[in-house]
Amino acid sequence: MQIILLDKVVNLGALGDVVRVKDGYARNFLIPAGRARRATQSAVAEFAERRAELEKSAAAKLADAQALGEKLAAVTIKLSQKAGVDGRLFGSVTNHDVADELVKQGFSVNKSQIRMPHGVLKLVGDYTVKVHLHTDVTVDARVSVLGETA
Repeated sequence: MQIILLDKVVNLGALGDVVRVKDGYARNFLIPAGRARRATQSAVAEFAERRAELEKSAAAKLADAQALGEKLAAVTIKLSQKAGVDGRLFGSVTNHDVADELVKQGFSVNKSQIRMPHGVLKLVGDYTVKVHLHTDVTVDARVSVLGETA
C-alpha cells in the first residue's frame, strides 16, 4: 500500500514522503495513529496545501521535546527497592518503575519511551537509561537505585 507520511517515522521516511509499506502496517498502526494517510491523488493534493501547517506543528513538537530533554538531563531519578546484603535486589527496576518516578517528578513520559540498553536493573547502584522523547530527541537519564534492607 502506498501512503503519505504525516510525521517522521524511523526507518521509513520523513514528513511528506510517499512510501510503500505492507498493508497491515499501514492499516493497523500508521493510519490509526495519525502518522500516515493513503496516497490517493486527493490526499496528495490536500497534503500539498497543508504542508506548511504540518511542518510548523512538527517543529513545535520537536522544540517541546528538546526543552523537556534539557530538563530531564539535569535530573537524577532515585528509586528504592528491597535488597539483600550483597546489593542484589529482590525484584528489579523496570522501565515502568522509571516512568512512574518521572511522572511523580512532573515529567510527561510513558514506559514505552524509556529504553534500558542492558535490560532491567537488578543491582544497587547508579545507571544510565535512555529516554526517547521524539524521533530526533533521545536523552540519557541517570537512575540511582538505592537498597532497603529487608
